[in-house]
Amino acid sequence: MASTTPINHPLPQEGDRGEDQWITPRNRRRVVAIAGGGPTGMALALALHHHGIPAEIFEARTQAEVRQDARVLALSDGSRQILEWLNAWPQHAATSIQRIHISHRGALGRTLLRASEMDVQPLGWVLPAEELITTLEAAISHAGIVYHEQKKVGTPRVLSRDGLKPTGRAGDTPAFALTAWAEGTVHDTHPVHDVTAHDYAQHAVLCQTHTAQPHHHIAWERFTEEGPVALLPLGNAYAVVLTCAATDAARITALSDADFLALLQQRFGTRHRFTSVTPRKNFPLGLRYRQQTVAERQVWLGNAAQTLHPVAGQGFNLALRDVWELARTLHHAPDPGCAQLLATYVRHRQLDRRGAIGFTHALIHIFASTSPPVRHARSMGLLALDLFPSLKNFVARRMIFGARAW
Repeated sequence: MASTTPINHPLPQEGDRGEDQWITPRNRRRVVAIAGGGPTGMALALALHHHGIPAEIFEARTQAEVRQDARVLALSDGSRQILEWLNAWPQHAATSIQRIHISHRGALGRTLLRASEMDVQPLGWVLPAEELITTLEAAISHAGIVYHEQKKVGTPRVLSRDGLKPTGRAGDTPAFALTAWAEGTVHDTHPVHDVTAHDYAQHAVLCQTHTAQPHHHIAWERFTEEGPVALLPLGNAYAVVLTCAATDAARITALSDADFLALLQQRFGTRHRFTSVTPRKNFPLGLRYRQQTVAERQVWLGNAAQTLHPVAGQGFNLALRDVWELARTLHHAPDPGCAQLLATYVRHRQLDRRGAIGFTHALIHIFASTSPPVRHARSMGLLALDLFPSLKNFVARRMIFGARAW
């Protein structure tokens, strides 16, 4: 079977920008304002640049503060392809995932996803967010994209129908054809009434650990009654995402190294012996997403549109697919803020977005249940996933490429 790729549309060529179609002395190339200079915002600016659309980034923090991102990102190979297209793939800092082992503690059934069986090179990649941010910054600088530090996008001044005269409240924010809210959380921009929210009453405890044996590029997703535990190969160590009840987060984070290693060993099992651990951090987990991701000359994407539970590592991968589709939809558009184009973007993203939200939400509920029938069903489900290659291939490709795998 030929390898599936999320990039199945012609890419713009150098010099094929089409900017003169909409640049006027009045808007002075300020076509798209990107609110947020983190990984999603910078990726969007680069994607728009590749499609000939000028953009400016507005970030409330300094670039040095943005760079101090302690997260470890689990990226699908589809995301790697998008970042390579943007000339922003930090190959030197990325560790490949060749196999993913999924199991449930105390229950029968498990599944093992292998890159060799999926007709892909790796199933995914793991890298520090700081390395990706540094690479994106270099690409932004090379492309000559304007990056405003310590400056927020105010109330958007909407361009009138002829695309020249600003309407709405005046202020120090210029008129833009489109404002893209690309960072923060669902509630960070302005009050909304169409947000769906679910508090999982859980926190994720993050750290890195070394093991007695090499990781051999295997990632582990271990479901337990207390919440999932993920081990992601990173360099010669593992990045750990240990989920716990919100009421236990502070206590677990403050445990001594020895006590935390004992807890991790108890939660994970005996397939690895943990030998050392770095200091821990924690953050709350929940599901929040906007029902509507566009408004008049505005669009929300990435965490500003949906914040997901980290199980299955869908969050930033979904954000990059948002970036890819928005830039593709706006390619060579005389008016990037056109309502019809934004409606097209929403329609194209609907299946993938709803699928990722529903998939992660269902995983948490299914594997958190202590009901004997549900426990039996999920054990059989993991077993079936391992026994039927076509089903396993479908699930793996959905995680790697999103709805484009269909």
